[in-house]
Amino acid sequence: MYTFDDIQSVITSEVEREIKNLSETEPGNLYQPIGYALSMGGKRLRPAMVLLAYNMFRDNLTDALPVAMAVEVFHNFTLLHDDIMDKAEMRRNNPSVYKKYNENIAILSGDAMSIMAYEYLLKSNSARLPEIIRLFSQTALEVCEGQQYDMDFESSLEVSIADYLNMIRLKTAVLLAASLKLGALAADASEKVACQLYDFGLNLGIAFQLQDDLLDVFADQSKFGKRIGGDIVANKKTFLLLKALEISDIQSKAVILNWVQKEEFNPEEKVREISGVYNQLNIKRITEGQIDFYFQAAVDILDEVELPEEKKTEMKKLARLILSRDH
Repeated sequence: MYTFDDIQSVITSEVEREIKNLSETEPGNLYQPIGYALSMGGKRLRPAMVLLAYNMFRDNLTDALPVAMAVEVFHNFTLLHDDIMDKAEMRRNNPSVYKKYNENIAILSGDAMSIMAYEYLLKSNSARLPEIIRLFSQTALEVCEGQQYDMDFESSLEVSIADYLNMIRLKTAVLLAASLKLGALAADASEKVACQLYDFGLNLGIAFQLQDDLLDVFADQSKFGKRIGGDIVANKKTFLLLKALEISDIQSKAVILNWVQKEEFNPEEKVREISGVYNQLNIKRITEGQIDFYFQAAVDILDEVELPEEKKTEMKKLARLILSRDH
């Protein structure tokens, strides 16, 4: 069995090889921004999950690398376009692609990345490639649906916590879940186990996004890699905001709604005022409780998978890593 660190090293080597290839491919204004996007790093959780799941059944990680790279390229494509839509100027403490180059280049490079992801999938020699492509395509469409819901919610006050949970299931959790199932399918695991790993990833993905929402308000700016309070400024309907509206008294709710409805404001003041309401309502503690709920649901599903416990050790370590991250 490979450790998570071993797997990250394998992925990093493959990504660096791809970046080198991109740097030598013309036209440079199409491919160099893709290399830049991939070079910004991150924990590469999703491709690692592909390989971790594969390694629960098979040892030769090389056979699963095309699927892992497809997931990594696709994920970075979504980040590239998300930054344009969110007008996010920083990504992982670096200028986002559209800020470093320009918006048109970033859109086209993102489009190319979405196609490159399928080219990677087609390099797989798995006998279950049709299933892999079908799951990948379904997941890609669901991620787009989640992003659209996220944008729709910005201009609506009629968003429930159930609506929010469905949105993050689509926007974030399904890709983590699919990463695990893709790895299992590539290893020719049983359908039952592949689906259990998907459900494990789905619950872990919801916990992951809840953690991300929490960090957006309460993280250390120097570690977070982007502006603290970005979700507040953009009126993102996060669990924190929706729970605050649900449990606040008339005065606190009025403060939140006043800032949400303002079209012109000082961003720092808005973040400070709404964060103050969150502190009064213990929203941080409540959100941490939700994160623990979904994390435990994920662990319970993994415990049910009929494999030797040592085969699940690294997956449990990864789950704990996701829960304990501070950026």
